[in-house]
Amino acid sequence: MNNTALTDAHVALKAKMVSFAGFNMPVLYEGINIEHETVRNGLGVFDVSHMGEFILKGDNVLDLIQKVSSNDASKLFDGKIQYSCLPNATGGIVDDILVYRIDENTYMLVVNASNIEKDWDWISKHNNFGVEMKNISDRTSLLAVQGPKAAMALQSLTEIDLSGMDYYTFRKGVFAGIENVLISATGYTGAGGFELYVENKNAKQLWDAIFEVGAPYGIKPIGLGARDTLRLEMGYCLYGNDIDDTTSPLEAGLGWITKFTKDFVNSANLIEQKKNGSSRQLVGFELLERGIARHGYEIFDQNGRLIGKVTSGTQSPTLQKAIGLGYVDTAYTKEGTEIFVRIRETNVKAKVVKPPFIKISTR
Repeated sequence: MNNTALTDAHVALKAKMVSFAGFNMPVLYEGINIEHETVRNGLGVFDVSHMGEFILKGDNVLDLIQKVSSNDASKLFDGKIQYSCLPNATGGIVDDILVYRIDENTYMLVVNASNIEKDWDWISKHNNFGVEMKNISDRTSLLAVQGPKAAMALQSLTEIDLSGMDYYTFRKGVFAGIENVLISATGYTGAGGFELYVENKNAKQLWDAIFEVGAPYGIKPIGLGARDTLRLEMGYCLYGNDIDDTTSPLEAGLGWITKFTKDFVNSANLIEQKKNGSSRQLVGFELLERGIARHGYEIFDQNGRLIGKVTSGTQSPTLQKAIGLGYVDTAYTKEGTEIFVRIRETNVKAKVVKPPFIKISTR
């Protein structure tokens, strides 16, 4: 198992550690519900240094990114970030990614930990453009400081105006006395905040500084368990659960990051799918009876016919009700449609709802 630069800090805080994507990661400290509420209403810090980062450089770097990604990276400008995905050749998704434009000839791609090697090989396979590629994952740490109090708490650590940063933009500068920190107004919680990229050697200094200035705001360390409940309340897809090599971006509700104004891997087939429709669609749902839907549980209609499968499910700490995502036959995607989730041999009534499950501002 790989450790992050902060593993010792998590162990010292008595975090429950688990193996995740080959890394020794904290899943919880005090408890998922407490940590979830801390981020929704205050300030929490995640160590997400297991994520991967690639630097792509060259005169034709945009051509490569346009070829392998579904979104239109030509719309980016220096300091702007874009959510996108890497379509595969068979209609599925290699990974969902973030694309950072550093300058005209330099981009950073942020990829999921479990897909670092797969993504690297996939992009390399399509690199007929002479683009220089560098995998900096092993030397990069990433802290996600999330919650509505993030900008106030962190401002004293930098001269960059954090509250003035637009959503999905980034700046580079001095932060907590550390030079060349990449400060990104992003996160996968829906609670607002920032993600901070730093070299491993500076990770502990950054961690300690954040907790020092965050103390008056009730800052707490947060594990991957709460990260999952937070992202699910927002209806955000998790690779390996809601999207994978067999799910198309259109089925997954990611048509908004699938731009047919350019040619990209498998775009012709996805255009046909958009024209003709697909047999299934990812939907949100909430249970109307007692129970929790889990990944892999089957979904039925009122006549007992199998119509789909749950991809993610939890008890929402904010709503105090069970929610989930799953693929169902397209005839059952209308909001309010009654469906049934098979839980321990019992069909539990649910209804289709449109994510996000909670309505809040991301900034």
